[in-house]
Amino acid sequence: MLDHNGRVVAANPRADALSRAIAEGRLPSLDVLLAPPSDPPRGTVETLPGPGGGTVILELSALPAGNGRTLVLGRDVTLERNLRSALVESRQRYKDLVEISSDFAWEVGPDGRFVFVSPKGALGYSADELVGRHPNDFVVQQEGDQGAAAFAATLPVEDAEVWMRQADGTEACLLASATPIRGEDGGWAGARGVCRDVTQERLRDAALVRANNRERLLSYVVRTIRDEVEPTDMLRAAAEATGRALGATGCQIFRILPDASDFSLAAQFGSCGDERPVLDSFLSADHYEGEPTNWHVLAAVTRYRHSINGAICLWRARERPAWSDDDRLLVDDLANQVGLANEQIANHERILRLSRTDSLTGLFNRRAFFEEIARRFQRLARESRPATLIYADLDNFKWVNDIHGHQTGDQALLAVRDILLQHTRPIDLVARLGGDEFAIWLEGADEGVALQRCRDLMTAGKALGRFSGTPERPLHMSLGVAVHAGAASETLENLIARADHAMYEVKRDGKGDWRLAPPPGQS
Repeated sequence: MLDHNGRVVAANPRADALSRAIAEGRLPSLDVLLAPPSDPPRGTVETLPGPGGGTVILELSALPAGNGRTLVLGRDVTLERNLRSALVESRQRYKDLVEISSDFAWEVGPDGRFVFVSPKGALGYSADELVGRHPNDFVVQQEGDQGAAAFAATLPVEDAEVWMRQADGTEACLLASATPIRGEDGGWAGARGVCRDVTQERLRDAALVRANNRERLLSYVVRTIRDEVEPTDMLRAAAEATGRALGATGCQIFRILPDASDFSLAAQFGSCGDERPVLDSFLSADHYEGEPTNWHVLAAVTRYRHSINGAICLWRARERPAWSDDDRLLVDDLANQVGLANEQIANHERILRLSRTDSLTGLFNRRAFFEEIARRFQRLARESRPATLIYADLDNFKWVNDIHGHQTGDQALLAVRDILLQHTRPIDLVARLGGDEFAIWLEGADEGVALQRCRDLMTAGKALGRFSGTPERPLHMSLGVAVHAGAASETLENLIARADHAMYEVKRDGKGDWRLAPPPGQS
């Protein structure tokens, strides 16, 4: 009870906090409470310090009591206000957590249609556009996909994957978690849950899987090439490994040979079509992809240090799937590896050629010639075929160098090379053994062929006279001939010795002629 000056004249024990606040002048609404009567009665809410610490929230009402006094009634609403604040805060916290942890929340009713969707909407639709629609209107059925069942969950579902079509027509991958809603009778009354968009994660995972698969296939091809010791087998192995790795019907690998300007087939695996149109396209482009009759074709040039040194061409039957983006990426990687292999083979051939040929004439050198005739000699007895070995030595060659110089001497040696090549066949072997010594292996030649060949060589050798040092010492050839009968038991060493002995007999008897060595065992 307050008097007209606002002093407390009476109070019950529960009003201690209010009495102290009035006595100490800490009640801001005191003037409102003491104001003239109104209808409805005046009221206010005050927060005051509690007796045991903390605060007390009081809802105050004022009533006139006569004699200038005012009756103030207070109701403690501390618990009610705290519960309301906690509830609002809890709801906001829940809302914030749902929005942070998911892209949208939803609820379906007993008919399976959306009755609630987060205010921000989902899948590019607003919430109003989704409410009343069935989730299956947006679900894209995938093989073995059970994600759509989350929207009709009868049991709790966690992170079920479901693909759904967005408003722009693209597809999105969602992880759905849901719980069923039960009615008072325990029957299914719908479901509610949240969805999180993991499309980019799935796309990144798929891209990573494809990249790992390409790396695995590339490693398989590179390992296959590396494991081949013989360079001639490297491209064959590469064609087979590439064809199998990309599921091709056939694979071709081409090289651009030294001193050549066109592609040459180096290896092939499986069945292939006409490659000419594909190779012609490389005049203006580095890649080719087309569908000629009955084929899907994918091809690319191979390079080493930016220079084209070949090509790789893949063929796939028309009834099979076309080439994918992964296939195109893998072909580029494989083309780089094949380009390296082509260069390695070219270097190997270059080194082999330098090690087996004479630098001036380009003929076999001594080591390569004797290695090759040793290999061929082993076949003679098995096949009962004859062969002839001819030793050729230039007479008076020293005088050519002494009188005209080494440049003329080199020209004379090149002229000898031309004569020997003009009177031999591609299957024969011609070598410069060193200095002015040459050798010829006539494959399959019996005595009659060998003698005729010697006569032809002597006739052609007359043209060497223009290089002679002096008329008294003309440049010409001396030939020693040894014929090996296919069935004979003669060794290669003995055949070489007979030809060499016959040639030196010519030298001893005046030079510029040829002589046939007697058969083995005869002097």
